Amino acid sequence: MSKLTYRVSYYVLYAIFAVVFVVLGLFYLGGEMSAPLVPDMANPAYTDTLLYLMYGLFGFTVVVTVIAFVAQFGITLKDNPVAALKSLLGVVLLAVVLIVAWVAGSEEALVLTGYDGTENVPFWLKLTDMFLFTLYFMTAVCILAMIGSSIKKALS
Repeated sequence: MSKLTYRVSYYVLYAIFAVVFVVLGLFYLGGEMSAPLVPDMANPAYTDTLLYLMYGLFGFTVVVTVIAFVAQFGITLKDNPVAALKSLLGVVLLAVVLIVAWVAGSEEALVLTGYDGTENVPFWLKLTDMFLFTLYFMTAVCILAMIGSSIKKALS
């Protein structure tokens, strides 16, 4: 079974690489559209394609991560219930960080020249702040974990 899993993940990885390289090629080499409000501003023709690819890859990553977590949790719950419940600690901590980041987010509308869209509202502003604050927090935790791991390794 692990050989099949390896082969599937191998082919999926290279298929994703191929799609990303094609879309990046289109984005960088596919020309520009005119920007009616700011004529001097670069506006690549395939910006929407690149954004949709990123949305798709993000969604795919979230779905695969959730499925893998649930499957691993189910296997661990059957073998070692205490360890399975301990694995939920990370999910609970992430939920707490997301909630705190949501509360800390700003609802103040941005002043954007030439933007008449509908996304400059409190919900989307708080959501964006939540993701940014969570990203900052997780980056800091990763850096501290790397430093702590290096210190621990040097001391032992």
